[in-house]
Amino acid sequence: MNNTNKAPLRDHVTAWPTNDNRVVVLNGDARELIRSIPDNSVQCAVTSPPYWGVRDYGVADQIGAEPDLMEYVNDLVNVFREVRRVLTPDGTFWLNIGNTYSSGGRKWRGADDKNKGRAMSYRPPTPEGLKKKDLIGVAWLLALACQRDGWYLRNDIIWYKPNCQPESVKDRLTVAHEYLFLFSKSERYYFDQDAIKQQTSNGNGLKNRRTVWSINTEPCPEAHFAVFPRELIRPCIMAGSRPNDVIFDPFYGAGTTGIVAKELDRRCIGIELNPEFIDIARKRTAETQGSLIFEG
Repeated sequence: MNNTNKAPLRDHVTAWPTNDNRVVVLNGDARELIRSIPDNSVQCAVTSPPYWGVRDYGVADQIGAEPDLMEYVNDLVNVFREVRRVLTPDGTFWLNIGNTYSSGGRKWRGADDKNKGRAMSYRPPTPEGLKKKDLIGVAWLLALACQRDGWYLRNDIIWYKPNCQPESVKDRLTVAHEYLFLFSKSERYYFDQDAIKQQTSNGNGLKNRRTVWSINTEPCPEAHFAVFPRELIRPCIMAGSRPNDVIFDPFYGAGTTGIVAKELDRRCIGIELNPEFIDIARKRTAETQGSLIFEG
């Protein structure tokens, strides 16, 4: 699904009927294709970008494979600046990102029978100022860089993973959480608190959702790694948008954002660099939609 002609997408989004909640997916680099999306055309953005130095997606010039940590942060800040442009003034942006560790010195990582996607032909060097095996606060480096770039940083949500990936480490704890940051474009923005309230412990009422979410990961056999779980995305879309609003994911991956958007009667635009992932997304989306509509 390749498309480099910007005009058709711009025209399509501008004239997108509100009763058409199919999914639009573009195959290409988010750094380029996001420019084809009109200003103020998206109500809510939800994404999980490639993590730095964690996985090799086998695509040239991929985000996440930068040799320098701050180059990675800057690449994402630039993409997310465009996300802010395409958001409506009252729009929100939900960013899932995890921290990583500096390498113990190896330049590669072998295959893991429990997680085939962890094999890598490269490992980035230890960032300047850090040491081998240091915990790199990538999540917070990125969040604070986005804040400095103009975003309102509203929440840091802990995604606790009860079924987290086992680790064979012997000198630290097994990592069982990631971050979900809530950003807004403006000081005042659309947020439907009632849509995501939780039951009180005694079951007699409702309370505002807390900032620790216990949600299992979801396997994706076709991609050999856990994907964005639906239950992580669902509250973001429910709180950040209304039916028929446009949801945007600039790192679409296996298509979970589009699936949940359609289940909630929203429209969705995604960008994905790897055509194999788009094929996976097409198969997964087939349960709720016959095909992806923007073939280019």
